[in-house]
Amino acid sequence: MTCKTPLLLAALLALAACKPAQEPTPASSQPPAQAPTPAAPAPVEDTPAERVTAEFPTLKMKAVDGSDYDLAAHRGKWVVVNFWATWCAPCRKEMPELSALHAMRSNIEVVGLAYEDIEVPEMQSFLTKHPVTYPIVVVDPFDPPADFATPRGLPLTHLLDPQGKLAHSFLGPVTAAEIEKQIAAAK
Repeated sequence: MTCKTPLLLAALLALAACKPAQEPTPASSQPPAQAPTPAAPAPVEDTPAERVTAEFPTLKMKAVDGSDYDLAAHRGKWVVVNFWATWCAPCRKEMPELSALHAMRSNIEVVGLAYEDIEVPEMQSFLTKHPVTYPIVVVDPFDPPADFATPRGLPLTHLLDPQGKLAHSFLGPVTAAEIEKQIAAAK
């Protein structure tokens, strides 16, 4: 039996190898099926990937002192729009200088936009320890003013000319001398 098993196995393999190949399927008159077309991507909105500050930005918000702040009401003067936060050491350092600039120059207005998640009473408490002469507006960092670029760092200061046009932006701490130098260069 031992001799027959290998012979039987060899015969079966030979027969399997001799099996006729399957006949090719006849060519169809229809073209081969196309792969499904992938769905088109959702349309991209016509907004830039990164927001930029508008040439003539607008801003209407409630200030911490309860007054209404309207950027347009300050036309005719240079306006310094300063994004800052209470936790930002360079921001706190520039506050007295911006406050003096606001108080001492009749042609320059400053507004501080507190770019942080803070409640008005907390901000009022902070301002009793760090008073300024200019209005402060609390800005929601998750919904910043539409006409201004989203700050990528603080402080971020925009200088608007008397017509309300963006004249210059400063990233990082700014001094009154740098602001006045930029104003003089623009005249």
